[in-house]
Amino acid sequence: VPLVESGGGLVQAGGSLRLSCVASGSIGSFDVMGWYRQAPGKSRDLVATVTSRGTTNYADAVKGRFTISRDNAKNTVSLQMNSLKSEDTAVYYCQRRSTLSGREAWGQGTQVTVSS
Repeated sequence: VPLVESGGGLVQAGGSLRLSCVASGSIGSFDVMGWYRQAPGKSRDLVATVTSRGTTNYADAVKGRFTISRDNAKNTVSLQMNSLKSEDTAVYYCQRRSTLSGREAWGQGTQVTVSS
């Protein structure tokens, strides 16, 4: 399994969760790591990405509430989610994309449920 997510669960609105993703191999300088989410009946959408240099990109819906980070030495990427809202409820997926080959890898997903 190339990527394994953890940290999902049930939380009340306004609460926090931290998702983690561990890659089976080394995360290289050409790899962009990201988090995506998919709510029932909806498409899989970008949440946040981070490059090897630490450049981040966030969806407007999560700016100021979520923080993505990566630890290349530990082959991990994390997503700190604060001030959660019911609309954040979704399955969250970790993605690894090589800017060199274009190849993508996905985790199996972790469920995040925010109760209002």
